[in-house]
Amino acid sequence: MSNCTVYIAITDHGFGHAARTASIAGQLQKLLPAVKLILVTTAPKWLLECYIDGDFIYRQRGFDVGVVQADSLKMDLEATRSKWQKIIDNRAEIIAEEVAFCREQQVDLVFADAPPLATLIAKQLDVPCWMSGNFGWDFIYRDWGGDFTAIADWISDCYGQCDRLFRVPLHEPMSRFPIIEDVGLTGGDPKYSLDILREKFGLIQPKERTILLTFGGLSLDAIPYQNIAHFPDYQFITLDRQAPNLPNLVKALDRAVRPVDFMPLCDRVVSKPGYSTYAEALKLQIPIVSLTRSGFAEAEIILNGMQDYGYHQVINPDEFFGSDWQFVDSPLQPPRLTTPIKTDGNLTIANAIVKYFSSL
Repeated sequence: MSNCTVYIAITDHGFGHAARTASIAGQLQKLLPAVKLILVTTAPKWLLECYIDGDFIYRQRGFDVGVVQADSLKMDLEATRSKWQKIIDNRAEIIAEEVAFCREQQVDLVFADAPPLATLIAKQLDVPCWMSGNFGWDFIYRDWGGDFTAIADWISDCYGQCDRLFRVPLHEPMSRFPIIEDVGLTGGDPKYSLDILREKFGLIQPKERTILLTFGGLSLDAIPYQNIAHFPDYQFITLDRQAPNLPNLVKALDRAVRPVDFMPLCDRVVSKPGYSTYAEALKLQIPIVSLTRSGFAEAEIILNGMQDYGYHQVINPDEFFGSDWQFVDSPLQPPRLTTPIKTDGNLTIANAIVKYFSSL
């Protein structure tokens, strides 16, 4: 068990999939310090290091597409289709290269969120492929129809070869996965003293007047930061490196400090539909103000889940981009359900991997 190696393939889309998968990897490393972690992703290494304290092998590869986007809301469907077709056409070469690498590294398990090719790599290696997630890319593409239907069919066939899916909350049915185990929320946990953060970033307002603006690794074009002038008694926190310098806007540019680290200091988080931000806020019971998002099938599902389990507001893009931001001090809606959401996903998945390795 001391020499076990896990190859972790992360979808090529934004920062959220990398953050939540690296959180699982970090938990696994704490339970099994001798495990060799191989993180396979196009996400930057510094992001993974925010979630994994120890060593890991960083393999900068991408063999799925996600959605090609200009920012966190604007999608380029034609570029997405073209990139996918290239991957499908070259899949034999991609798989062969990864299989050779995995054999050299003596990989015992493939874990993915959730590049379809991971299942085919694992089959050639003759090791299990486990996945985690709340949706599959075929679910997104099938909703678009046209040329994406064939791509979705191919992806569904790959997912059908997954040996075990850990299905996290805020999910679509994912019924083409043959074996499904429901687990709690995954994602990062705060790791800094709140007093240290207050001092480091000059946070002077109480929690009730502090708001985090976070829109994922792609951010948003033209965030109307000028609207915060309507709320001089509030402080707003952003990790957007392009944000202007404004008296009550705190620009947190230290990459080691993540949105989840600021959440306990905030009255609410303003975001767009995205599993990772929602999951981290829900785990901490921080209210979410979310934009809607059209054309992306996951958005409606996780928006519904967010309203079921957390204090919230839902606003449309016009209210965000063109209004005076009345949502800042508007009353929050309570969760629609009284049942608490499970939050043990990182530990449950990591324990399952440890148990599998102990059986080798």
